[in-house]
Amino acid sequence: MSILMGILIILICCIVIWRASDGFEVASEYLGRNLSDGVRGATINAIGSSMPELFTTLFFFIYYAYFIDNPDLANDGFAGGVGTTAGSAVFNGMIIPAVVILAVIGVGMVSRVEVSRKVILRDGLSLLVAEFCLIMLISGTTLYWWHGLTLMLLYAVYVTVMFSTMSAKSEEDEGEEYYENDSESSTVQNLLSLNLAPVLVKKEINSKNAWSLLLTSMLIIGIACFFLVYACELTAHGLGINTYFVAVILAAAATSVPDTILSYRDAMDGEYDDAVANALGSNIFDICFALGFPLFIFTLLRGPIEMSPGTVDGVTELWTLLFLLTIIAFLIYYIGKGMGRIKAYILLSIYLLFTFYIFSKAYEQEWAMETGKFLKNLFN
Repeated sequence: MSILMGILIILICCIVIWRASDGFEVASEYLGRNLSDGVRGATINAIGSSMPELFTTLFFFIYYAYFIDNPDLANDGFAGGVGTTAGSAVFNGMIIPAVVILAVIGVGMVSRVEVSRKVILRDGLSLLVAEFCLIMLISGTTLYWWHGLTLMLLYAVYVTVMFSTMSAKSEEDEGEEYYENDSESSTVQNLLSLNLAPVLVKKEINSKNAWSLLLTSMLIIGIACFFLVYACELTAHGLGINTYFVAVILAAAATSVPDTILSYRDAMDGEYDDAVANALGSNIFDICFALGFPLFIFTLLRGPIEMSPGTVDGVTELWTLLFLLTIIAFLIYYIGKGMGRIKAYILLSIYLLFTFYIFSKAYEQEWAMETGKFLKNLFN
């Protein structure tokens, strides 16, 4: 019963996050109207759509520290947060580009998706640097506030480089039209369906109501993420496995809904650079800020986190695997002229193998345990 209840809550949270993410899309499109070269996708879109990962990681720390009677609170909270951000990074790197490719090819827009090599190199290499730095930071048994601060500073450097290298938008782009409220539904109907844009944007969008829309969407998604954490714990208890493994797959997929929607809509508008930059930029935000900020706040208020040997091994294995998968994904993006169906199917297959490995590890299958040992020792 707890499994069904947990999965039901996760599905409801997915729907809430999905509906509220429409507000993200409208607000971020307007707020990032002066950004170009995939910068909007890698910054405004990526930050806005990655709020679920930030909230979920933060709530994993809070939930296990204050709501669960467990002597290993910090370990469980940290592991759940790591599982969500790492799983989301794999989902973003594999599923989102595959969805984008198959969607635009499926409707006959193009025969293959062409993404700027500058965007792939810039965001792909930045992501690999962020992942490598994280692996080095969490290689010990104790986590301090400065670990979280270091991760946040890495993101600050990334954003600074992004804006300093951004080129000006063309006059044609500057004349682009943005959201106007033409909804015929009542305010009550829009609220019940979480169609937030018509409620907060009375006539035409501007900076004030765009920020209101963005913040309101964040609040609703934050509430959904709290229940998502509870649902992961409930599902894990029913399956008889650690919550960490449920977070890697289910929580990660649920929190990646906004990223998927934004990338899909960018791709359908022909903005392929933004579609891919959103996925890669979201991963950088997840690693550096969605994990770094909760870690910084938690350790600053409650002191260092002393990780158990099992937590250290699990976290190291997962991020090493993510690092290797990111290299593979980077090569898939970069090699060849554009990305077609074959590359999309390869990315989907890799994600299915990743999911199979995680659940095999959860139930301690021999091949998965041996693979984990190899990954753990790869950077030692």
